[in-house]
Amino acid sequence: MQIKKLSILIPVYNEAQTLEKIIDRIDQIHLQDIEKEIILINDGSTDKTTQKLNKLQSQYSSLNLQVLHHSQNFGKGKAVQTGIKVATGDIILIQDADLEYNPIDYPKLLTPFIHAQADVVYGSRFLNGGYVRVLYFWHYVVNRIITFTSNCFTNINLTDVETGYKLFKRSVFEEILLSSQRFGFEIEVTAKIAKKRLRIYEVPISYEGRTYDEGKKISWRDGLAAFWHIIRFNLLTKI
Repeated sequence: MQIKKLSILIPVYNEAQTLEKIIDRIDQIHLQDIEKEIILINDGSTDKTTQKLNKLQSQYSSLNLQVLHHSQNFGKGKAVQTGIKVATGDIILIQDADLEYNPIDYPKLLTPFIHAQADVVYGSRFLNGGYVRVLYFWHYVVNRIITFTSNCFTNINLTDVETGYKLFKRSVFEEILLSSQRFGFEIEVTAKIAKKRLRIYEVPISYEGRTYDEGKKISWRDGLAAFWHIIRFNLLTKI
């Protein structure tokens, strides 16, 4: 597949401290002939994120960068849906606004689209091939259990269903309808691409997780909700 443009969707909620760094990292990644389109979705932030976004638009005027705003905080899933509606790239990449996922991995995340006819690519924190910050043991255990349970329902052998790096051909979203507003997005989109029998690949990525003191937002409630979403989107919801 020839990729002409990559749409990078960045859901943002109270990430004023990291926004400039993540945009700078994206700006430094050169993808040969692939154009980058950056879409930031401000999901009702209450800190100085809005002011920072306005500054970034001026500071990075040479980038193809646009900012969308939600009037209130809905969640990551809703922000992704908003971004998809305006994305024009051949490939859509989900990028968290914090610094846990490094854009240096973009080239290898795109490789299966270019050389292996992929429809979807997930970046896995649990495949060997990148550096990973050592943090919470029970988060790791819960992530593996969620992935295992999801795989039991989807019958695909992912290693990291909750990864923040997910990439899709834009045409994928012409075939599936998303409804999750929060972190249920990760489970929902996985269930629906599995039902469509799309060509899914995983590649190893680096991961520098945050502590809660550093701004990590996902909680044990989201972990519990994931099991309900697995049942809901695999058994009770159509594509």
